[in-house]
Amino acid sequence: MTTAELQEQRAAIVDRMNTAHTTDDDKAFTEAETELRAIDGKLERQRKIDDAERRESGTPLHGARGEFAELRNQNLIETLRYGAGMAVNDRAKVEREQAMLAERAGGPAKGVYVATELFEKRAADMTTGSASTIAPDNFRPDLFTSALTNTSIVSRLGATTLTGLTGDVVIPRETDSPNVGWVAEDQALSTDGASFDSLTLTPHHVGVITELSRQLLQQSSPAVEQLVRNMMSRNVALEIDRAAIAGSGTGAEPLGLINDPNVPTVPFATDLFTTTADMIAAADVANIGDSRAFLSTNGVRAAAMKLRDTTERPIAISETFHGEAAYFTNQAPTNLGVDEDEAGLVYGDWSDLLIGIWSQLDILVNPYAETAYSKGNILLRAMASVDFGVRRPASFVSATGVAS
Repeated sequence: MTTAELQEQRAAIVDRMNTAHTTDDDKAFTEAETELRAIDGKLERQRKIDDAERRESGTPLHGARGEFAELRNQNLIETLRYGAGMAVNDRAKVEREQAMLAERAGGPAKGVYVATELFEKRAADMTTGSASTIAPDNFRPDLFTSALTNTSIVSRLGATTLTGLTGDVVIPRETDSPNVGWVAEDQALSTDGASFDSLTLTPHHVGVITELSRQLLQQSSPAVEQLVRNMMSRNVALEIDRAAIAGSGTGAEPLGLINDPNVPTVPFATDLFTTTADMIAAADVANIGDSRAFLSTNGVRAAAMKLRDTTERPIAISETFHGEAAYFTNQAPTNLGVDEDEAGLVYGDWSDLLIGIWSQLDILVNPYAETAYSKGNILLRAMASVDFGVRRPASFVSATGVAS
């Protein structure tokens, strides 16, 4: 039962109490009062659940094709052998996996599908007020499914992932709510309608071609399996993560959060401490939710580590960011501004960053490409289709003029 439904039940119980009080019905009043205490307990528990859900990492919302079990035991080397026409140990298993992934993705692969659950790397939760977290630039994030997105920096911040998509996604948004006013007896309330617009996500395609030796695919050790997984996930996944943060929105590249013109900005103040305070204040005024965090570059982290107080004692990064969660990554841009010498610094409720996924990691194996064929190697092409959008631009604040 949702919080809204419990609140409706509580309102109905209060109405009964008012009626019992008016009619001086002690029995009915006592019964309603007992029910009110019970519903208040349920409301308190539900609010705790709602708060916990808001603080969770980004959760994928599966469509009709999202009920399949995660294929964590898919063997990547066997799948690539199958795609290259080589002998495999269990062809029926591979073909069954391909059929499931094709239905999950909404269509057949150009080559073979790889379940991106294979690239999972669980990350510890970041709690508000704890020490700042560094996201190293060799992170292997995935914005394709829940497992891989949990290792990306934007999903660790709480971005919402939409999977199992087939067509364009149109999400209605409320941009203005009706004004509420007071009136005297026998006066009419003024009419004021709500305003709406929509956020549209459309597929953008990203991919990479790499060359592997045939001998590598013939190996069967776990170390080789993990090596190939890393190779297949690294470039595509990191580029998707970068674009989610700072995609240009020009050509085929989707628009990222920092370059969204609808996201409010604040100018860099006298120092980093004051700037982050201004960003938090702007978020408070905009009624941004509690699941907030900062994201910036490792250069900004280095600058924060060098700050000293009047007695030359180092100032903790957690103090510079006022106890808020702070993440730093090389995925954040360092070339913003007119002179392309400014660093990205964003603060907000990251659950309002949407990541739409239209395909699994689609891998085409080509053992006949001329250059690779002459060396006995094969070419692999990995592609994915994604898009990003900000559900409520006012949920974020971006700082301008931050030195990189």
